[in-house]
Amino acid sequence: MDRFDTMLAFTRVVELTSFTKAAVSLNLPKATVSAQVIALEKRLRVKLLNRTTRHVSVTPEGAGYYERAIRLLGELEETEAAVSHAAMTPKGRLRVDVPSAVGRRILAPALAEFFDRYPEIDLEMGCSDRPVDLINEGIDCVIRGGDINDESLVARRLGEFRMITYGAPSYLAKHGTPKDLEELERHQVVSFFSSKTGKTYPFIYEQGEVQTTIQGRPRVAINDFDICAVAACSGIGLIQLPTFIATEYTASGQLVPVLDGYVSEVIPVWILYPPNRHLSAKVRAFAEWTAELFAKAEFDTQNSA
Repeated sequence: MDRFDTMLAFTRVVELTSFTKAAVSLNLPKATVSAQVIALEKRLRVKLLNRTTRHVSVTPEGAGYYERAIRLLGELEETEAAVSHAAMTPKGRLRVDVPSAVGRRILAPALAEFFDRYPEIDLEMGCSDRPVDLINEGIDCVIRGGDINDESLVARRLGEFRMITYGAPSYLAKHGTPKDLEELERHQVVSFFSSKTGKTYPFIYEQGEVQTTIQGRPRVAINDFDICAVAACSGIGLIQLPTFIATEYTASGQLVPVLDGYVSEVIPVWILYPPNRHLSAKVRAFAEWTAELFAKAEFDTQNSA
């Protein structure tokens, strides 16, 4: 029995948590898939799956084997694609991790177009801002904003967005609208903190080569921009948001821009992947697609007001 066939059968059972569904996806009889997994367990001399009449779950040993198996299968797929000149047809399982706001507002609305273009790619998209070990977690690429400090990864710039300061009408009616940065320092603010570093970010403004940092009077710090925006809409403080997120709230009148004469910082957005993924057709396809989406996205301050 081919080792790669048994490995593929096992990974598909883990992903679908069902022998029946795995068999359908592989176009094989259920008995064949079951026999392949049993043969794999016998060869490894370890139990990989817990089975009941209604449920299949992976054991700790099986979880460890699964992470290694999907990497091996991915590398085999890429090697065969390169040798057979099939790189023009990206296919296979693609695991990515993106910030939730980017996933919700930029990627998810365009997924139908992605699958029309790349019908043989199966996408698994995690939405987080957490530190990701791409190699050990078997993740093909991530999208992240800000400065990149991990020199072990290949970084391709997708675009950029600007941070603008906003306030809810109810907050501005009660506390007034700041006219300059000195006044802003005395206002209540809703802050964003990074899940990656735990750092709470101040409001940053750029005037030529001079950068001014404003802390304000923090009322709450949240690690998700969408929740930050909802909190600010309740009237508890001013907020600095990426313009592509703020558009939804400014269009409805829940937030209005303040300090229009002050320029906030520009945040670069990157797609990152390990050096050994640079020839992957599916990673290259995803990178090109996301770059197109970012090029079309409305990130300028005029569109956010």
